[in-house]
Amino acid sequence: MSATRYTYLGPEGTFTEAALRTLPEAATRELVPMVSVPAALDAVRNGEAAAALVPIENSVEGGVTATLDELASGEPLMIYREVLLPIAFALLVRPGTSLSEIKTVTGHPVAQPQVRNWLRAHLPEAVWESAASNADGARLVREGRFDAAFAGEFAAATYGLEALVTEIHDAENAETRFVLVGRPARPAAPTGADKTSVVLWLGDDHPGALLELLQEFAVRGVNLMLIQSRPTGAGIGNYCFAVDAEGHISDRRVGEALMGLKRICPKVRFLGSYPRAGVSAEDVSALRRGTSDVEFMEASDWLTRAQDGRA
Repeated sequence: MSATRYTYLGPEGTFTEAALRTLPEAATRELVPMVSVPAALDAVRNGEAAAALVPIENSVEGGVTATLDELASGEPLMIYREVLLPIAFALLVRPGTSLSEIKTVTGHPVAQPQVRNWLRAHLPEAVWESAASNADGARLVREGRFDAAFAGEFAAATYGLEALVTEIHDAENAETRFVLVGRPARPAAPTGADKTSVVLWLGDDHPGALLELLQEFAVRGVNLMLIQSRPTGAGIGNYCFAVDAEGHISDRRVGEALMGLKRICPKVRFLGSYPRAGVSAEDVSALRRGTSDVEFMEASDWLTRAQDGRA
């Protein structure tokens, strides 16, 4: 395995690359762009890279399904950290192009909902066609296949384009969450401001099946930050659920919730416990009564005494 190589959703000039370069260790790694999320993750599975940075969620469209599906299937991988990146698009064109000349535009499919209103207001006749990534859209503009691309302003220099319009976004404070993914290993020690990610499969479809899963978290005071259903490929109505929960697997409330889920789910895939981006332990709300590690241990001690006739 190359311990110095990180892959990411390429080509050069993507928001994913910009997010990766915010990590201190990126300065000492070989950063290799890949054509897709599966390709970036397969490089880790195959030992060609130590880790991959891929998008997993954005504040406008929700989960990035390509990443969620890849993490739910295939050889297991694990999330080690997350990165939040504010997102604003620029309209990149070949030098000298005016707004009135733009008839075709491109960008990543996830970008379209984030610029839809701007397009309607300023380029209502323009035809949209999706690209593999925003940076790939910029490359296609350079090659003359489209008139303009929505991408990061920083991509303009890479592809010999100019930013005709900047700071384009339909939603203020839009941001995308990226995750650094590697091969499974022992999670890092808890920080007090952590997140645990899992994928859960339902045993069978019956009334209250999803509620049973959620109750394993609720009764232990574990707050959920994301839950998204994804088809398993086994036919209509068959789903698994990607879940992000507050806390670390070493926290008693989280560990016991996962044990409860393992008892009732035919399959549970642990995707990692890792620090929440931009959050410190001081920012985390106080735990509900009865859900701290101390209280879990006191309850366990009480049960032992009761079993010994000493309660």
